[in-house]
Amino acid sequence: MMVEIPTIPEFYRNKTVFITGGSGFIGKVLIEKLLRSCPNLKTIYLLLREKKGQTPYERVKTIIDLPLFDVLKSKNLDSLDKIKTVVGDVRELDLGLNLQERQLLIDEVNVVFHVAASVRFDDSLTDAVIMNTRGTREVAKLVLEMKNLDVFVHISTTYCNSDRKVVEEKLYPVVAEWEKTIEIAENIDRHTLNVLTEKYIHPQPNTYTFAKSLGEHVVYDMCNGKIPLVVYRPSVIISTDIEPFFGWVDNFNGPVALIVGYGKGILRTLYSDPNNMMDYVPADITVKAIIISSWKQATYKDANQRLTASFYNGSNNGVKNINVQTLLDMGQKVWNESPFDSVLWYPKIKITNCYYSYIFRMIMYQLVPALLVDGLLKLMGKQPMITKIQRKIHAASIALAYFTHNNWTFVNHKFLNLQDELLPADAHDFRFQEFVTPMYPFLLNCSVGLKKYLLKESNDADKAKKNMLKMWVLAQFVNFLWYLGLFWLVFIRIGIVSVVFDMYNDIILYFTSD
Repeated sequence: MMVEIPTIPEFYRNKTVFITGGSGFIGKVLIEKLLRSCPNLKTIYLLLREKKGQTPYERVKTIIDLPLFDVLKSKNLDSLDKIKTVVGDVRELDLGLNLQERQLLIDEVNVVFHVAASVRFDDSLTDAVIMNTRGTREVAKLVLEMKNLDVFVHISTTYCNSDRKVVEEKLYPVVAEWEKTIEIAENIDRHTLNVLTEKYIHPQPNTYTFAKSLGEHVVYDMCNGKIPLVVYRPSVIISTDIEPFFGWVDNFNGPVALIVGYGKGILRTLYSDPNNMMDYVPADITVKAIIISSWKQATYKDANQRLTASFYNGSNNGVKNINVQTLLDMGQKVWNESPFDSVLWYPKIKITNCYYSYIFRMIMYQLVPALLVDGLLKLMGKQPMITKIQRKIHAASIALAYFTHNNWTFVNHKFLNLQDELLPADAHDFRFQEFVTPMYPFLLNCSVGLKKYLLKESNDADKAKKNMLKMWVLAQFVNFLWYLGLFWLVFIRIGIVSVVFDMYNDIILYFTSD
C-alpha cells in the first residue's frame, strides 16, 4: 500500500519544534512563517538566555510584539500561545538546560532548527569555536537523544567553504579536526590562540567561516546515517521580499549597514571591486526553502535516502545577479525617490579597488568631516558619536575586504529545485518563484522597510525629499568652495599661473630673438 506524502501543513500538524537562535533575524522570520502557514503545529520551543536585563520570557514578549507578527495576529492571534521558552545558552555545555527541560525536549520534539550562531567576523578563535562549533555539538548531542525526531536542520553558510571558488551542494574535506579544535578552545588561553589564529584557520579568511565549516562536520559526523539531517547554507540574507510583507529587517548586519551608511551620507567611499557580484537572498525566500527542505528530508519514502544528509546552497547565483557598482547606482536612484528623513550629507559614494585610494578618501571624506561634526557636538554640549561610527565602518570595510574583492560560484540547483518538489496544495504558501520582485522595486521596498522598521522614521516622503534637496544644494555649494579654494591654492598661492606665463614669455622671446 502506497503511503501518501503529506502537505507541509499536514506534516507539521501536532508537531513540536525546537529552535535555537529564535531571537535572531532568520529565527524570528522562521517562527512567524511556521505559525502562519502551519496553523496546526503544536508547540515551538525557543532556547533563550537572559540578555540585557531581560528574562527569556520577557524576550519572547519583545519578539512577538514586533510588527513582523502583525499579519499573524490579524489572522490567528491564539497561535502565539504556542511559543514556549526553555532557558539555556548554546555557549554552555548541555546547552545550559536543566534536567527537567532537557527531558521535556527529548520526549516531545519532532523537528529541530539549529539557527543560533555568532556572525561576527572578528570574534576570537575561542569565542567562534565555543559558539559555532561546540554549540553545534551540544545541539547534536541533544538531537540524538530525542525519541520522536523527524528531521534536524542545521543552518550553515555558503561562505564556510570560501577557500574554494566553486562551492557545490556537498560536504567538503575538513580544514581541522573539530574535536581537537574544541579541546584547544576550551583549554588554551586566549592570548596564545590569538597569536596562532591566522595560521591555524588557514585557508579560511576568518574565525566565523572556519568555525561554521567545522560545524558542518560536527553534524555530519554525529548524525549522518542515524537521523534525517539537512545542512542549509544561506548566502547573505537581506530584507523580506513579500512575506509577511515587503521590507522587514531588524538588524544592521551585512548589506543593510552599507545601505544605511550610504543613504545617510555617512559612507562616502567603499573598498571593493566594482565588478564584484553581490550574492543575497531575501529572508522570506530563505525561510521557505528551509521549511521545504525539512519536509522533503523527513518524508523520503526510502530509509537510506531519508538518513543520508542533504546539503543546500541558498544562493542568488544565476537568478538575479548584480554587481556592486550596479547596486550602488540603483541605490542613488532609490535615495532620490525615497530618502531618509535626516541625513548627515547628500548621499554619494565612490567605489575603489585601490587600498591607498580608499584610505585617502576615507580620511578626507569620512574621518575629517566626522571630527568636525563631533567637535561641533561637543561645543553644543552633546555627545560626540560620528567619529566612533566611522571607526566601526572602517573596521567593517577591512573585515569584509576578502569578500568584496572575491567572487564565488555557489552551485544552487538543489536549492532552486526545492520548489519543484512541492505538492500543488503547498505552492501558494511556499513556492518562491526565484525571487518575485524585480531588483529596483525590491531595493525601493528595502529602503521603505529600513526607514519604518529599523530606523523608526516617518513615512513623509515629501518632507524627506525637501530635506534631501537642501542637502544637495549645500553639497554643491561646498564643492564650489572646495574647487575655488583648490584653484586659489594651486594657481595663485603657489604661483603656477605666473610660472606658466614666465615660461610662455621665455618661449616667445627665444623664437623672436635674433
